[in-house]
Amino acid sequence: MNNYYAVIMAGGVGTRFWPMSTTQHPKQFLDILGNGRTLLQQTYDRLLNVCPNENIFVVTSNAYEQLVAQQLPNIPASNILTEPARKNTAPCVAYASYKIHQLNPNAITIVAPSDHLIKKEDTFVKAVKACFVKAAKEDSLITLGIKPTRPDTGYGYIQIIESDKIETDKRIYKVKTFTEKPDIETAKFFIETGEFLWNSGIFIWSTKSIISALETHDNELASIFKEGIGLYNTSNEKEFINRAYSSCTNDSIDYSVMEKAKNTYVRASIMGWSDLGTWGSLYTHIKQDKQHNAIIGKNVMKYDSKNCIVHVPKDKLVVIQGLEDYIVVESEGVLMICKKQDEQQIRNFVNDVKVQKGEKYV
Repeated sequence: MNNYYAVIMAGGVGTRFWPMSTTQHPKQFLDILGNGRTLLQQTYDRLLNVCPNENIFVVTSNAYEQLVAQQLPNIPASNILTEPARKNTAPCVAYASYKIHQLNPNAITIVAPSDHLIKKEDTFVKAVKACFVKAAKEDSLITLGIKPTRPDTGYGYIQIIESDKIETDKRIYKVKTFTEKPDIETAKFFIETGEFLWNSGIFIWSTKSIISALETHDNELASIFKEGIGLYNTSNEKEFINRAYSSCTNDSIDYSVMEKAKNTYVRASIMGWSDLGTWGSLYTHIKQDKQHNAIIGKNVMKYDSKNCIVHVPKDKLVVIQGLEDYIVVESEGVLMICKKQDEQQIRNFVNDVKVQKGEKYV
């Protein structure tokens, strides 16, 4: 267990969950499911099952350092890594990997987003432990793949083939191809073949393997963070990171490494996963009434309304009538009512609000 580490990526802004999710308080810091724990706290709780508390690191924006410290009071302050700018997942992974590798060159890490939902936690733990064993044994980059339940165009897909190794866990496959967010016809074809899994964006590898992969496939990025060897875990780390991030390009770890590397594997799992990217995706995970309304809020009265998602503060009395397939959200003095089918427009709403009403609402 002492060689097992976790890196939680918690720097995102989550505009699609506006008005609850704002720049000052993004969705990973919210109790979106209404169960008393924020998405970040649920991710942390889950990862405690695979590695010790002192080995859990969180990478977040400078602006959210205090929020992370408040919500995760048990992790050491030195385990909160702050980014001076949002540069996507490749610099985030590079920073955490070089830092942890300097602490423990035998480290095996899981890298996970802070805002995903996983309903079957025992299944998740079993999958991660199988990947830890493989990552400790051989030079491999592993992702968790989710058996798709529908032809969703919002997810990345991984095409699988039989592993080129003798796997003790038969759910581990070799990756043949990665495909980013296909159109609906392609997604339908992927489902029909049975050869594709959703890409969860959760990765497992040794720090040795990911650093080697970065140096091979994205040497420009690797060389930036390699300069920090000797500075990580010292008082000079923060100053170095500020410098490093000013030189980084904005890149995902998928594009930077995973799509180029030959030693990529995927562990298939059915763990009740959702990336909770939109209000619509949340709808399916909240208990629904007889009219298929998903409601979070103690004082919601509804008449002739069905298939709605309503998310309002506990002390707010809300009465809705005649709504079908709508999203109704109230937060911090902002009320949004939007058709479920048009939820992709929420980003446009946010931009328009910023321009017409100012930053305080977003």
